[in-house]
Amino acid sequence: MPTKLPPHWPAVRRCILTGTAGLALLGAGLPAAADDGDVDGPGLSRFYDQKISWSAKACESPEETERPEGLQCGKVTVPLDYAHPGAGKLELALARYRATGKSSRGSVVLNFGGPGGSGVAELSWGADDFMDLAEGYDVVSFDPRGVGRSSPVSCGDTGYETAVDLDGTDDALSDPQAVLRKLRKVAKECAAHSGPVLEHMGTVDVSRDLDIIRDALGDKKLNYLGFSYGTRLAAVYAAQFPDKVGRLVLDGVDTLTEPLTEQGIVGARGQQVALDAFIDWCVKDIACPFGQDARSAREDVVRLVRSLDEDPVPTAYNGPFSGQDLVGAIGQALYSEDLWPSLERALASLVEDGDTRAIEAFAGGGIALPVREKDTREKDTEAGEETGGTLVDEEDVPLDNLPAALMAVNCADDPDRPTAGQITRDLARLRADYERASPVFGVYRLTQVLMCHGRPKGTDYIREKVKDVHTPKMLLVGTRGDPATPYRWTVETAKRLGSSAVVLDHRGEGHTGYGSSTCVHRKVDDFLLYGSLPADGSSCGPDRDR
Repeated sequence: MPTKLPPHWPAVRRCILTGTAGLALLGAGLPAAADDGDVDGPGLSRFYDQKISWSAKACESPEETERPEGLQCGKVTVPLDYAHPGAGKLELALARYRATGKSSRGSVVLNFGGPGGSGVAELSWGADDFMDLAEGYDVVSFDPRGVGRSSPVSCGDTGYETAVDLDGTDDALSDPQAVLRKLRKVAKECAAHSGPVLEHMGTVDVSRDLDIIRDALGDKKLNYLGFSYGTRLAAVYAAQFPDKVGRLVLDGVDTLTEPLTEQGIVGARGQQVALDAFIDWCVKDIACPFGQDARSAREDVVRLVRSLDEDPVPTAYNGPFSGQDLVGAIGQALYSEDLWPSLERALASLVEDGDTRAIEAFAGGGIALPVREKDTREKDTEAGEETGGTLVDEEDVPLDNLPAALMAVNCADDPDRPTAGQITRDLARLRADYERASPVFGVYRLTQVLMCHGRPKGTDYIREKVKDVHTPKMLLVGTRGDPATPYRWTVETAKRLGSSAVVLDHRGEGHTGYGSSTCVHRKVDDFLLYGSLPADGSSCGPDRDR
């Protein structure tokens, strides 16, 4: 699983994590496996032929008086449970910029990754990077079910506080039975605070929502640009609705087959490579807080993480800052070389002055959550009473929504479930495997083997059915130095999807290519706007000065 935003977007907005990019324990609720039946089943027709009422006023928020000029918001209604379309409804938040060109092909839908990232927020923050597409399209994004304003899931303060105890430190892993008890406690908290949408959070459901959105936009075919987790969503859509596929671009391609435990090791290994590259760069600067010797600098980072786990640093607002908080923050910053100078300064402030504020800005990307005071909303969100399937205000989106949604989707998409006995038996071996992959990120990623404990098995649809699709050509962009979605996943997913997949090889660094390479940006735009596809296997170089 993957993600992040393309590299040049601000770090504090890079909360589009997929499982590999940012799995945490917070989403351990109790979702049921998605139904994989007839996508055109009885009772669904009433959700099609909707008309979206767009307005700038609908984008307004009490906490944000200024909205980007031209942004419009709206909503669509989808069934809560596709197996039982009459059992309840959800509203999904949408945002768009109108096409600026003289002729329009309709809409292009963006998914920035996750799972758990708010498409509405990301589009309002990062629109400039997609305005070339507005020459031919309305540029649209949405908050998927359970995310942002669309019936957001949560695990509550208690669930979060329990989950952070499971940060992979020596003490936390010394008693597997205690870990399992804490996981079950978190699961109960997630179920209590999320309401009925938690049982219907998988990508199979989101893909069906995406088809209703396509129809409501008035498009006969879906034109789409998805990053990281958004590529998983695109692949599922292609399998479910092959006759509705228009021009699809998958950038930072997710795996469709590897179990979460393997994805965790891939993520740890990829981030260790990125960290080593950062250290090699850092030690060439006299201001590097770890000195000028790369080998000793790597050892210093490991010691710093362990020291903070043993003795966390107090912070002004967010509680103690631990070594695992530091690991999460560094992981956020490593998604782009553009962030290395900021990371170097943040680490220097931490090491030299004990000041966590700069490094916490990276941690705020969705891993280390701010601790808020109790409020009256908590009791209202029990059993989903606050939303009732309708949109919530931005200020009422729970602070832990991103990791809670991320966990809910990833577990719903994964059919593997290690038993309590398997976890108890294998924990020591798995820890060794993860620490071999990365002495810094390995323990942090080890929590992936635990995160779905207590949930029903997820769907096997993605692993078993998303293959050999018969659609128009789609463009897959893989980046050689991607720390979250390794290039081999692009190759493997292209082979799995079949002859419809065309691969563009981005010989650069960082997660995804659209934001870091002029060449990738141009080829993606040429395909979406004009239908011009690069040759399968052609390549692009990096260009951070775009």
